[in-house]
Formats: sequence, C-alpha cells, structure tokens
Amino acid sequence: MQVLVLNPGSSSLKYHLRDTMHPAGNNSVLTSGQVNLPPDGRHDPSLLLETFEEIGAAVAKNAGTGFPEAIGHRVVHGGDRFSTPVRVTSDVVAAIERLSPLAPLHNPASAACMKTAGERWPGIPQVAVFDTGFHRSIPEFAARYAIPEDSYTAHPVRRYGFHGISVEMACRDAAAFLDVACPSLNAIVAHVGNGASVTAVRDGRSVDTSMGMTPLEGLVMGTRSGDLDPSIIVLMQRAGATADEVDAVLNHRSGLLALAGTADMREIGAAVERGEPRAVLALETAAYRLAKYIAAYSMVVHRPDALVFTGGVGENSHVFRAKVLSWLGPLGLHVAAEGNSADVKGIHGVSTEDSTFPVLVVPSDEERAIAEATASFLAERE
Repeated sequence: MQVLVLNPGSSSLKYHLRDTMHPAGNNSVLTSGQVNLPPDGRHDPSLLLETFEEIGAAVAKNAGTGFPEAIGHRVVHGGDRFSTPVRVTSDVVAAIERLSPLAPLHNPASAACMKTAGERWPGIPQVAVFDTGFHRSIPEFAARYAIPEDSYTAHPVRRYGFHGISVEMACRDAAAFLDVACPSLNAIVAHVGNGASVTAVRDGRSVDTSMGMTPLEGLVMGTRSGDLDPSIIVLMQRAGATADEVDAVLNHRSGLLALAGTADMREIGAAVERGEPRAVLALETAAYRLAKYIAAYSMVVHRPDALVFTGGVGENSHVFRAKVLSWLGPLGLHVAAEGNSADVKGIHGVSTEDSTFPVLVVPSDEERAIAEATASFLAERE
C-alpha cells in the first residue's frame, strides 16, 4: 500500500510517500520532503491547500496511481481517548482539537492537515497515529501525580508520555537485531533529539517514561528545562512573570540553549573540544540527567536486554553517548571506542563485549512506523 505520511511540526510539515509492500524493500520511500510554514500558516486553510498542491505534485510523480492509497498522520497528543490508531472522521478531528491545550504547537496543526488532506484527496482513507498511544500501558502508580483528587479529576492531569511512535519502532528493530521476541523485550529506550525522553519497556510494553502530562518534564532538552522544582514557577510568577511568560522561558529559552547558548548538540560537541566551560556544563548536565533515569529504569525493567539510543542526537552524537555511558559503569556498561564512532551507521552496538547488557544505536524512522500502522489498521478492517 502506498501511504502518504504527514508529520506536522511547530514550523514545518514533513511528508513521506511510503510503499509498505515495495518489492525493492518493505516500506520503501518513494518521495519525501519538508515544507516550512509560518506559525499561523499551519492553521491557514488557503495556505495549507497551496502546500498540499505542492505535496500532491510530488506524490503524482512517484505514486503508481498518481495519488496515495491512504494517508497517515502523526498526532502528538491523544489524551485519555486514543490509545491505538483510528480512522479520521469529523468527530476524531474535533477531539484532537479539544486536546490542543496539552500540545498547542502540534495538535492544531494535525487537525488542520486532516481537514485539508480530506479536501485535496476526498475519499482517500486517513488514519491518525498517536505519539501517546504506546504509553497507555503505564500503570496507574507510575502515571499518577500526587496532587489532590479534585485537581486530578478536574483537569487531564496524568503522565501521558511522548515519542511513543519512535520508541515502539526502536523496540521492534532492537528486538529483531537481538533475535528476541518483541513481546518479551526488556529495554531502556532513550529518544534524544531537540526533544528528548527515555522510556522503560518491560515485556514489550511501556511501563514508565520521563515526559509527563506535556513534553516539558524529564530530560534536559534543546530548549526545554526538563525536571525542575515547581516552586521555581511560583517564584517567577511572584516576581511578576505571567503564565505565558513562564511557559515561554521553560519551553523555548531553557535546556541546552540556556546552558550553552545553543540548542545544537553538534555545536556543543565542537565547543567541548575547544574546552568552553558553558558547553562542558551543558553536555555534563544533559548526560547526567539521562544517566540517572537509565539507572532507575534498569531497576524498573528488571533485567534489560538492551539500552537503546535513538533520535537525532542519540543516533549521531558519539560524544553525548560516551558521556552518558561514563556514568553507568556501576551498571556494568562500558563504551567501545570503535562501535561508538561517528562513522558507524545503521543498527549497531556501542558497548564493550563484557558489558552487562548491550547498548545499541537504532536509527529513528517515525514515518515508517506511521505508514506500517496505517496500512495494518486499514488491512484489518477490509
């Protein structure tokens, strides 16, 4: 099946046309691209329609029929309602829009894309695939925040988790590489990009993850603070900051950007080599935070089959991986200089043979996961 995958971000729309049954290789990329959009343009029907005409021209050149057989959408937040892929309907679009306060940069864009795709390709089935879905298996004691019951029930307050599409695909690829059945895989999966999270996977299911109700909690990220004392927010507001100003500081002006002056790990790595103190602090802070979570999650999953690095930084920054692993000697994990080289591509190990369990790098491919989930969902309902 030829599936057009749409992945809207905060300032762009990525698209992939994938053939899930291509003879040259399962889920081959027929065409792909990225369209940059102004912030308001992600919701502007006329601008989106123009964008879809551009995407449609690329699809027409590469799809055997001139149009996709199905459309798969990445949706960041599914809330309590959506745990598995669903067929896009007007009710589903409305529900995704109602969840926008929990993912204001992404859910409105996803809903707008669904509407516009329906206009551009009427009659083509659309499927929504949710980043939060993989984490619905997290037990209540790990998902619950210790706040009063009335606050808990009055608002959608719980640990939802994110990067689930990437983590689930990484688990499948790691299990195949290790020759382990995915439903029995125990792993710690670190998806590290501009946004970053780490997930504890036991018996192939998410049992805990570092991101919470929103993507702000957890690890030190490109521009997000990650974990902090909530009293800091109270302190900022008592000093005169509005809720929107606090949100902007913690989501867009914190993290690596605040520590090093840049959110780009490539620039930080180069600055570390030059011995720049701010870059050294940023690298050590981010690596230490992740190492703490990995150590804790090694207990949560009992006997890990693997520690997995995925995402742009996780895959490509050997400096970051080495710094994280430097903290994990007490777990019996040690970095292998050859395997952790920047030149090694594809799924590969980066730990020594005498490590307690293997440390793997698994390339992230969310679009492949979305295409496969879309094709599988529709095939089951034929």
